[in-house]
Amino acid sequence: MKKKIMRPLQYTALFLASSLLIESTGTAATLDELKQEQQQNESQKGRLHTEIKDKETKVNDIEAAQTKVYDQIKKLDDEILSTNKKVETVVANINETNKEITSLTNSIQVLSEKIAERDELLRERARAIQSSGSVSYLDVLLGANSFVDFIDRFSAVNTLIDADKEIMHEQQEDQKALEEDKKSLESKRKELEDDKASLEKLKASLASQKTQKNTLLDELEAKQEQLRSEKVKLEEEYSEALQLSKELQQSIQAEQNRIAELVKKQAASSAASGSGSSSASSGGGGALPQVSGGSWTKPTTGRLTSGYGWRDFGGSEYHYGIDIANASGTPVVAAADGIVSYAAPLSTYGNAVIVTHSVGGQIYTSLYAHLSSYNVSVGTKVSKGMQIAKIGTTGRSTGPHLHFEIHAGTWVNQKTGNLNPLKFIPL
Repeated sequence: MKKKIMRPLQYTALFLASSLLIESTGTAATLDELKQEQQQNESQKGRLHTEIKDKETKVNDIEAAQTKVYDQIKKLDDEILSTNKKVETVVANINETNKEITSLTNSIQVLSEKIAERDELLRERARAIQSSGSVSYLDVLLGANSFVDFIDRFSAVNTLIDADKEIMHEQQEDQKALEEDKKSLESKRKELEDDKASLEKLKASLASQKTQKNTLLDELEAKQEQLRSEKVKLEEEYSEALQLSKELQQSIQAEQNRIAELVKKQAASSAASGSGSSSASSGGGGALPQVSGGSWTKPTTGRLTSGYGWRDFGGSEYHYGIDIANASGTPVVAAADGIVSYAAPLSTYGNAVIVTHSVGGQIYTSLYAHLSSYNVSVGTKVSKGMQIAKIGTTGRSTGPHLHFEIHAGTWVNQKTGNLNPLKFIPL
């Protein structure tokens, strides 16, 4: 069984989860650190998802290439089959030619024997003439006793001369036929050798092509197997990232719940001791706003420039808080007693601080955005009217102002549990 290797992010998540069991705010992981870890995890999931899709695309490309090679091999197999049929035809022609050559050889042998016999006949006639002395055809004619005998002798001589001429003519024709048959034999033999050489060359070419195609298929299959193996590993990493994402989300929720419990305990402790909230001195940049009675107070001084709800801001949009404009550096205070649950840049909010409160047994969160700076960190206990930051223009902002939100429950996003701040704070 394959042993899973725990990744650094998993160690972090397990460490954070175990840290949540410790109530001390000094040792607990901060919420913004958890969210930053979550952002890193989401980035990793995005990268893995892209790589998985890339592997899938490459696998599909290889499958398409394999299909193309299979088609080429099919075509090659058809050519091989066609060539084999041609080979069978050539072999049949070769066999037939061999039979003709055998027959021709036999005919030449017979003809050679006939020529030899005729040569012997001519030699015998020559010997017969020589044995009778130097008697010529003229001597035969002049030795006639009468005209009739002369005619008979003349006819006999002509017959002998014609016979000799016929024999000589047949001899010449047979010699000529023998030469032609020899040429035909050599021609057929050459055609046979050429056909055989062409056949061997074609077979070698087809075998080479098929070997190349099979090699290409082996390479494609090996590459496809490698890509599939890489894709499986990426999917395993993505699965681990998903699991880690769940763990981080649970850790974030647990951290928020922990802070909420601390806030409840702080509120209960304050109520039991009968101590009220007091404002801290200004951290510079202007006077702190006057702390009002009740659970909530105004978070800063300045002019209300944008209320809660629908507004026209470069296009109609819903405003999930209120905007209070003032100079950069104007002090921003906690709107109620609580514990800081977030203090870091937050998307278009720019620098932001989120404080978790317990008011009347109910958990609320207040958000302060577009800050130029902040002087608290996650886990800091704050009291109503205590300075926590300064007005600025970070994030999506058209000028220095404080964007202020109140939510029922822990903060998840700008919409979840969003409430109209003007129902809580006096202006």
